Amino acid sequence: MAKRTMAKQEKVGVEQLEIEERPSLDDYFMEITTVVAKRSTCLRQKVGAVIVKDKRILATGYNGAPSNLPHCLEIGCLREQLSIPSGERHELCRAVHAEQNAIIQAALHGVSIVGATLYTTHQPCIMCAKMLINAKIKKVVYGKKYNDMKALEFLKEAGVIVKFKKPKSESADI
Repeated sequence: MAKRTMAKQEKVGVEQLEIEERPSLDDYFMEITTVVAKRSTCLRQKVGAVIVKDKRILATGYNGAPSNLPHCLEIGCLREQLSIPSGERHELCRAVHAEQNAIIQAALHGVSIVGATLYTTHQPCIMCAKMLINAKIKKVVYGKKYNDMKALEFLKEAGVIVKFKKPKSESADI
């Protein structure tokens, strides 16, 4: 992040301080997705999502087992045990995706997400893309590419703005 120098006046003299530039809103919300992803209970990928409207966070979500069910951290990953590649056989996965959980959290709390932006650590899959379209999300910003071109095609065809933006402080495990 760029730094600028700012003079601070004191009784004795002038002291130079280095001040970090404020992050853009996209950078700010993408950074938050990486923190949300740390709650993930998936053994394969830690994914976080944040739904934002008018510069306000409406809902967050991370990937993990449905409420009141054991997490993969506790019982293991069936897809891993069967050597199923990423992006295939979603129906065998215990986890609810981060984007899905964010939409569900908004719905549970009566928060409209129409016209909002979804920030997520990873590109949405085709299932999430369809849900985002029907939830009337207007923009998706994602930080890691995923081998699902059909999802991007669906989003763009539906008029959803799609933007790739790598988080500034992306950690190795997210």
